[in-house]
Amino acid sequence: MVSLAIAFAISFVVCGVVVRISRAGRMAWDDHQVVGAQKFHAQVVPRVGGLAIAAALALLLIYVRWSDRGPLDDLVRLFACGLPALLAGVVEDITKKVGARWRLLATMLSGALVFYVMGAQLREVHFPGLDALMTYTAFSLLFTMFATGGLANAVNIIDGYNGLTAVVTSVMLCSLAYVAWQVGDNLVLSAALATVGALLGFFLWNWPRGMIFLGDGGAYFVGYLLAALSILLVSRHRGVVSPWYPFLLCIYPVFETFFSIWRKFFVRGHSPGLPDGLHLHMLVFRRLVRWAVGRRDAASLTLRNSLTAPYLFWQRPPVLQVIVVLFCIFYIWLYWRLVRFKAPRWMVLRSSRGGPLSRFRDKL
Repeated sequence: MVSLAIAFAISFVVCGVVVRISRAGRMAWDDHQVVGAQKFHAQVVPRVGGLAIAAALALLLIYVRWSDRGPLDDLVRLFACGLPALLAGVVEDITKKVGARWRLLATMLSGALVFYVMGAQLREVHFPGLDALMTYTAFSLLFTMFATGGLANAVNIIDGYNGLTAVVTSVMLCSLAYVAWQVGDNLVLSAALATVGALLGFFLWNWPRGMIFLGDGGAYFVGYLLAALSILLVSRHRGVVSPWYPFLLCIYPVFETFFSIWRKFFVRGHSPGLPDGLHLHMLVFRRLVRWAVGRRDAASLTLRNSLTAPYLFWQRPPVLQVIVVLFCIFYIWLYWRLVRFKAPRWMVLRSSRGGPLSRFRDKL
């Protein structure tokens, strides 16, 4: 918990410095484009929240070394393996010149590094046919690279509204930390809690006013850490932690990614890499939240943005598999209702004069 508090403080301060610098003058890391399929903010915002998270985790290592209260060497290797994912995203945030293919390869490279450096190697997934293939090192490596790159990009996909990614990934990391504590895994516990602290420090600047964004660098780095810690937890405690536990834990961004690929490529005939405004969280924004605050001024847009995020058994594989299937069914049902303008009435937010939403809007 001390690591969480230190990472929180460092991330909060670094984010504040970045916001201050951006307000003092035009910076390359600022997102100046406020119009587009995936643009829902009303002012220029820095996109390098990922640097604040990375700085918090890097400086935290100094405390670990000084206090001798954590697995320093393992933490250094874990964070270092994520540098390709972090750097590719940060360079894209600043230059806008790193293609999606190169960023995907960078996240997969981080997966390969954690496979060899940290021994994050899955040998079974409790799925007929795959378990036999997972015994081969080459296939296990490809699986780890695919899982790491896929989850990193999945986290980037859901990074569309103030507070959404920070809260979703923090909940996932807290769950990983709890299971790590149950099985006595100090590395996963320390890394997960430290990342939660860094995300919370960022969150206070990101929600509700959106003064700084996570950016591709932050989304990829956090996604890499989620994948790496999940694989490490399962591989280091084989037979105790089911591989379906982290899969269920990350099912929202993972299924969002697969569904988006199917929707874009097979239904609409578009490249899966092209951005659009039809992800689930975007439909929630348009079909549900817009009724609460319908005006088009900057303050109302910021309020609608910040209201989107709130919408949104680790040992028994059969139970986990059933829950995964149920989530996928619920996702498709909700998406189908929203895209056809048939949103469930109980989910639609409406603002009454003088109500809580009205007071929240006035504060903005």
